[in-house]
Amino acid sequence: MQRMFETLDDVRNDLKRQLVRAAKDRRHAMHTPCVVTSDVDARTMVLREFDGDAWTLRFHTDNRAPKVAAIEADPRMAVLLYDKGAKIQVRLRGTGRIVREGEVVDRAWASSINFAKRCYLGEGPGAASEESTSGLPPEFEGVEPTDEQVIPARPNFAVLLFDIAEADWLYLAHTGHQRAQFARSGDQWESGWISP
Repeated sequence: MQRMFETLDDVRNDLKRQLVRAAKDRRHAMHTPCVVTSDVDARTMVLREFDGDAWTLRFHTDNRAPKVAAIEADPRMAVLLYDKGAKIQVRLRGTGRIVREGEVVDRAWASSINFAKRCYLGEGPGAASEESTSGLPPEFEGVEPTDEQVIPARPNFAVLLFDIAEADWLYLAHTGHQRAQFARSGDQWESGWISP
């Protein structure tokens, strides 16, 4: 029987390509994975970048969000990605880091449009309200602020870096599923096929 993925290197290289594409293409099925923190809370986040050399995912977050405290208390995390069209599920385990200052944060902030930056102007995520609210200041509801108006938002912006330690890859096929696991050991990866 011919398999779509013949070797573990095929799988690892395809996974790397998919993560690069998912971060760059908002229409890619893996662009908005489920991110789980150690407090067993899950949420959908936008994948902003994949560093294929470091095997690190980059997400943006509000510095005041409850997940920030959870990650800083216990950095263990998981990320679940699924591409229905390709029939591939990827489960990642690793650790998260909240970065508030430095080149990676400055670059991420600079590359964001003001319409996105305005999300960091209002109340922090989880703030109680008497009525339904976007959390945005009223003057920015549906309005893109100027460069000057988003300056106060910058201290609320942070980057979440997720360092991948393990990957569980599953390909669903009517001819027979395939599953592989990868685990990082220093700069090296150990890998193997397992039963789906």
